[in-house]
Amino acid sequence: MRKIFKTLYAAGFAGALTFTAATACAKDITIAFVGNSMQYPYDVAVAKGFQDACKKLGCKTSILDAKGSVEREGNAIDDLIVQNVDGIAFIPQDSAVAKSWVDKAAEHHIPIVAVATQVGDPDKVPLRQVYGKLTALVTTDDVLAGEHSGGLAAKTLPSDRVAKIAIVEGSPGMSIVRQRTEGFRKALDKAGIKYQIVASQPTDWTADKGEAVCQNVLTAHPDIDVIFSQADDMALGCARAIRAAGSKAKLIATAGGSRLGNAAIRNGELDGSVCTRPELIGRLTATALYDAVTGKNTNKAQFITYDIPAITKANLAVCPPEW
Repeated sequence: MRKIFKTLYAAGFAGALTFTAATACAKDITIAFVGNSMQYPYDVAVAKGFQDACKKLGCKTSILDAKGSVEREGNAIDDLIVQNVDGIAFIPQDSAVAKSWVDKAAEHHIPIVAVATQVGDPDKVPLRQVYGKLTALVTTDDVLAGEHSGGLAAKTLPSDRVAKIAIVEGSPGMSIVRQRTEGFRKALDKAGIKYQIVASQPTDWTADKGEAVCQNVLTAHPDIDVIFSQADDMALGCARAIRAAGSKAKLIATAGGSRLGNAAIRNGELDGSVCTRPELIGRLTATALYDAVTGKNTNKAQFITYDIPAITKANLAVCPPEW
């Protein structure tokens, strides 16, 4: 017995992890996902992928809806910590505020994963950096997504004058807004395009708000060359505004690949977008949490992403819609 004890002691931390993993596998594992708002098809698709993966892994899920409220999201995460769930995933509605939620989960030794957007001050956190107390950030590479959109826009813009561009942003406070814009501008600069951003307005990620913003842009700048929408949903509303105004502006989106967005590309209402796969994000998120809980992968601050091709009418088949 003494010899066995010494062998286990010599194994040190690795042995402790093995014991922890065996213990975790022996019990029912429950992991939770807190959506930004289940009114958004994107969040519903993430939740579906999360549940599908967990079912295959043999764990249980708890799905909560923050209903677009930062306060409600914080309360939901607090409640999950009190309930001592095994792991938590959430879509940060406010990247800066979310840091305190991650800190609290870490204090209670609960693995926590941020989905779709960074944690930390969106104006200060370096691009692609993952907050150290997170198990992982599972996301589209939004800098690259912006670059793909900028590349699509560059092909439509004039080379003999300064092009006029408007940006339809997502919700304020989310790091992806800055990332998508920076990637977009990087691609235009690389292509040598001379341009001016004549308007850049936030939205609540909805088609109605996208339509309202684009109506304002087209009224103020009827000669706009390109409108860049930071998600398919706003682009759908923007397409209505362009059609109503009889504008010849090109419409480029990112965070695309939705059923309605792909249909708009097919019909010529949207000139291009970038493939987004929220169900896959949900599956990757559940797997990252499960691996952390069972001790299979206890690494911190992982950046987990996937391939995101630019899509146009010519190659829609590469991006089957998941939302």
